Amino acid sequence: MSEKILFVDDEPNILNAYQRQLRNRFQLTTALSGREGLEIIQKEGPFSVVVADMRMPEMDGIAFLEKVQEVAPDSVRLMLTGNADQQTAIDAVNKGNVFRFMTKPWPYELLVSTLEAAQNQYQLIHAEREILEGTLNGSIKLLLEILSIAVPRISDRAVTLRETAIGVAHAMQIFNTWELEAAAMLSHIAYITLPPETLAKTRSGEQVSEAERQIIDHLPETGHKLLANIPRLERVAKIVLYQDKNFDGSGVPLDAVSGEDIPIESRILKVLHNLKDLQEKDGLSTDKVLERMQENSGTYDPRVLQSVARHISSREDESSIPPYTEVSVSELRAGHVLASNVETENGLLLFTAGHNLSGAIVEKLINYHQIQKIREPIQVFVQRDL
Repeated sequence: MSEKILFVDDEPNILNAYQRQLRNRFQLTTALSGREGLEIIQKEGPFSVVVADMRMPEMDGIAFLEKVQEVAPDSVRLMLTGNADQQTAIDAVNKGNVFRFMTKPWPYELLVSTLEAAQNQYQLIHAEREILEGTLNGSIKLLLEILSIAVPRISDRAVTLRETAIGVAHAMQIFNTWELEAAAMLSHIAYITLPPETLAKTRSGEQVSEAERQIIDHLPETGHKLLANIPRLERVAKIVLYQDKNFDGSGVPLDAVSGEDIPIESRILKVLHNLKDLQEKDGLSTDKVLERMQENSGTYDPRVLQSVARHISSREDESSIPPYTEVSVSELRAGHVLASNVETENGLLLFTAGHNLSGAIVEKLINYHQIQKIREPIQVFVQRDL
């Protein structure tokens, strides 16, 4: 865990004084402006504590700490100022969400105790997050296990969707992608609620009834309801809710949300879902499908479309196949992607190439192998975990 502290002040003498006083107690880094401070956070972070002077040229302390809250939300923020103005303190707390607001001169003992308290706060934040994320990741993996068993085709598609969504987000300079990844993997979780007959029709491409169409059109809302009650998945649920919403505000859900008010992650998923659907339906190349999508004014965020095109064009040749490895049934792991079909020694097809293996499917194959032998070795690719 990071114990580094960043001090930002436009006066070099003050920064030098902090270095002399505190270098034996803390690991300090300094910056002479808010802009330099943000660059250091990006390059050398994370920092457990960020301390900023209020009055600095170009970007004052409040504006700087607002930016810090965006790019490094876990860092505990402190404000230093020679001005004890009440409004300044209020703005620092409300806008920069500062942990402590202190006026100069700052006695050494108080400075040390405040920095120690800030570091303790950082450790508490991380301890709580580790517990919550452990529980949360367990909940997500359970949902993905259910999805992989109930609708394997959709589960496999989600893996590819996640990887592409990450690349598009990075092309848009979005690097905190956890919620986007979770939403991509769970974007079709509502498919587990479909009646078997309707699910079979979606798989085969058979025409559905009007009643079934209504159910399918409102699957994002169903997915939202399934996810919204899981602690810490509230925003993921919102992303799922708006993943089919058009940029001009039309479509489901039927509300007034449009444009930039639609979560950016939802706008990314909207483009990627429709791109895949059109490719499968019409058999066109990615470039041709993107050209067609760009003609649908109001449906997609133009910035997302451009980023998708840029990401796809920058990728390695899509036809290249990554190296696979050969494993026995007992060596199969969750996250493996089948590079070849899985069959019994009698030739019975169990799973086709391209299937993403969940923990439940691995257990199923191991159990099956004990009853009826599966042909080995099995060729697999390795996917990274969520």
